[in-house]
Amino acid sequence: MRKKILAIDTSCDDTCIAIVEANLGGFKRGLTRINLHIKSNVVSSQVKLHAKYGGVYPTLAKREHQKNLPIVLKRALKKANFPISNFEFQISKKNPNTKIQIPKIDFIAVTVGPGLEPCLWTGVNFAKDLARIWKKPIIPVNHIEAHIFANLVGKSQISNLKSQIFPAVCLVVSGGHTQLILMNDFGKYKILGETRDDAAGECFDKCARILGLGYPGGPAIAAEAAKFKVKSLKFKVSLPRPMINQKNFDFSFSGLKTAVLYDFKNRSRKIKKSKEYIRAMAAEIQQAIVDVLISKTLKAAEEFRAKSIILGGGVAANNELRKQFKVQSLRFKVKLLVPPKIFCTDNAAMVGITGYFHRLEAQNWQKISVNANLRI
Repeated sequence: MRKKILAIDTSCDDTCIAIVEANLGGFKRGLTRINLHIKSNVVSSQVKLHAKYGGVYPTLAKREHQKNLPIVLKRALKKANFPISNFEFQISKKNPNTKIQIPKIDFIAVTVGPGLEPCLWTGVNFAKDLARIWKKPIIPVNHIEAHIFANLVGKSQISNLKSQIFPAVCLVVSGGHTQLILMNDFGKYKILGETRDDAAGECFDKCARILGLGYPGGPAIAAEAAKFKVKSLKFKVSLPRPMINQKNFDFSFSGLKTAVLYDFKNRSRKIKKSKEYIRAMAAEIQQAIVDVLISKTLKAAEEFRAKSIILGGGVAANNELRKQFKVQSLRFKVKLLVPPKIFCTDNAAMVGITGYFHRLEAQNWQKISVNANLRI
């Protein structure tokens, strides 16, 4: 059952296309044997364009997706060794008498939500054009689920997967989402908790803006936090850990951002501009977010007797979060799955793998639509 899937993701500001080849070996007493091969995985980032806004500007992101999608697709096809000599016709629909070269793929998988609606529609409409011309079915993919399945990317063969990891508690944490999800099997999910206001990545961005650091905020704050030395600090920096002691599994990071703002405003001009203060605040912001994420996740893992903790999303690339989760998972004797850093941020490889698991749900291109608030 070897299948080739062309995957597209334009949920936010990265234009992503990948070609994934997968083969389901079979099921036997919980044994899952899957061979995965990423034939190409191309990402065109818009970070520099949006940096001056301190966040993603949807209209600009949509325009860039429209410009980048044909270019990224050509690169993905070329890396996967597919012919592209007559490819302009397939994108622009010019020269109707030209013979169409159809890549030998079985499905097109595309992110349909959640995400920024203008961006999602750009990718979905592009996928629908390809599906109509190539006469291929489309697999609609949930972006949150794809971040969970990112843990399968880069693994050529996976064995005994089900018996090893389920039930699992999944923490999907990014600029737009912070969710704890109970995963009892592939496709079987229950949301345990989520953010009531700002997502963790959003909090990083807003705090970085207050401190005058760059965008995206997560890497900028992490870079300054890594330079922090406790011994050199001559003043105290302390921030709250919102909702960390509450019995639910929800999150709230808006209050943390406000605490950073008040602390910054109450400092003298000299301290505000000092490297010591910026680094101390960066370290405290990062640790406050890490403490809340780990505490809530471990609490959920214990309550639901999880065999594993699965991380996903752009914030999962944070070194301190990964390091401290590793220590705590060993302490609690629970398996930890974390994607390689390049697959934590948005990419189409994870969409292709997720699409493979949902290949029986493939639809005619005319039935595909977008849901910016799609739930898992």
